[in-house]
Amino acid sequence: MIMVTISSTWYLFLPIILSLCPITLCASVLEDLKNLHQPPDFNSTIFSNCLKNPSLRYCSSSPMLDLDEIFKFTIVASHLCNESKNPNCVESFPKVDLRNRPNIAPLYLSFDFFWKYCPLSIMSIDLSNNSMKGDFPTDVLYCTQIQSLDLSINAFSGDIPIQSFSPLTNLTFLNLSYNCFSESKLSDSQFFKRFNSSSFLHSGALLDQKRPDFLPSKLQRSRRFTPAILKAATNDFSNKYLVGKSDVVHIYKGILRDGTEVKIEMYWDDIPRDSYRKFVEECKVLSKLHHKNLVRFLGWCRSRKFRAIITEWTREENVEMWLSGSGPPWNHRLKVLMGVVACMRYLQEEWPEVDYELNTSSILLSDNVEPLISRFKVGDQNSNRRKIHGFGVFLLEMILSRKVQEEFDGGDAGFIRFMRTLNLADLKQMIDERMKVTETIFHQVKQALSLGLMCIDQSNSDKPSLAMIFNTIARAYKASHALPSANHRFKRHMPVQTK
Repeated sequence: MIMVTISSTWYLFLPIILSLCPITLCASVLEDLKNLHQPPDFNSTIFSNCLKNPSLRYCSSSPMLDLDEIFKFTIVASHLCNESKNPNCVESFPKVDLRNRPNIAPLYLSFDFFWKYCPLSIMSIDLSNNSMKGDFPTDVLYCTQIQSLDLSINAFSGDIPIQSFSPLTNLTFLNLSYNCFSESKLSDSQFFKRFNSSSFLHSGALLDQKRPDFLPSKLQRSRRFTPAILKAATNDFSNKYLVGKSDVVHIYKGILRDGTEVKIEMYWDDIPRDSYRKFVEECKVLSKLHHKNLVRFLGWCRSRKFRAIITEWTREENVEMWLSGSGPPWNHRLKVLMGVVACMRYLQEEWPEVDYELNTSSILLSDNVEPLISRFKVGDQNSNRRKIHGFGVFLLEMILSRKVQEEFDGGDAGFIRFMRTLNLADLKQMIDERMKVTETIFHQVKQALSLGLMCIDQSNSDKPSLAMIFNTIARAYKASHALPSANHRFKRHMPVQTK
């Protein structure tokens, strides 16, 4: 009821702005700020609003109302409400949603007069993933009534204005993660104790001052971890945190001071100085990789006794375990194939020097069945044929009921010749029966098998490109969402077409 009163009162003057400039016809907020002028009754409308609801922010401005500033505020509000995709901006303005809008988010953030008069109806502000730089955007804190604030995945720096947060008594969700703030001691503030470490991942904020893993800003920028950080994250390399080991490498699950769970690969070797420099350069390259289907590289460390690589912690299930356990349906397998090929294209186009392993045991799965390439390094730039071949094997293993290389001693050539002789009934027997293949699905599976055979065919000098592979898988994935639910029997037999 309170929000209805506030919204209806505040929007008494918004129709005036909309009549001057219908939002669908206005070219830009900057042009409107330059060209629009106050209507004759704007003064009386504003004063009428203040008489009805003195709590409106512009009513309490001193020493008197700045009508020109308030008019500009209404223009920005009408644009921003629509940019944030609110359902009906004449009646409601519940959120500011400029996530993933790097071209306009800094512009709206610069309108200090808007934030000064922030509409009381706004409950949520999301400015995440815009790569914005500069000091903490303190103007948004004028919106003291908000319940949710997300400034994550930007490049804000400087101090977090701890005291300015105190008036935000309704705030229940806060995300400042992945910024470059100074090491603010939030643990000294009672306000921030309502939030856990997930609100401040890689933000520079310090929640626990007792841990001896201080990391200078210079090392943060270079993604270099200190031995003290790894020691604290693993409770002095306790066996409790040890998840795997060999003669050369020990793998730990660690928890950083900000609560981030990480995988730490500890290599107990003493490499020469030249090799160490190469290791550092490779780590600098890997730290720049960013794709949703690639395990995120967080940093590296070296001491006199070891060197370490730190990546994000992921669930331990890989595609091989997933296939043998749950028997996923065809559209889920297509989703995994889509993610793998998308990541392969990203690496080929942006980082051709990065090599990776591509098999069912090295591809991990996130909680929402997104594939994650987990083993990669700076390697050979000219290995595209081998990568295409690897994808072909991976594709066939995603479809067939048993692994290709284990079942056929004749190698790829023998397997390809064998597959080309099969009729539909024989081929269907080789497909993982747990997919519950219908006639329509079988058509897609047959095309995928043909693609896989083309990828592994060593006699074919003209292997399919990643672009062609991606388009083929994408079409199948799109079509899989519109498949008929009924199962259809196969009524005829015909040779498998692989070309």
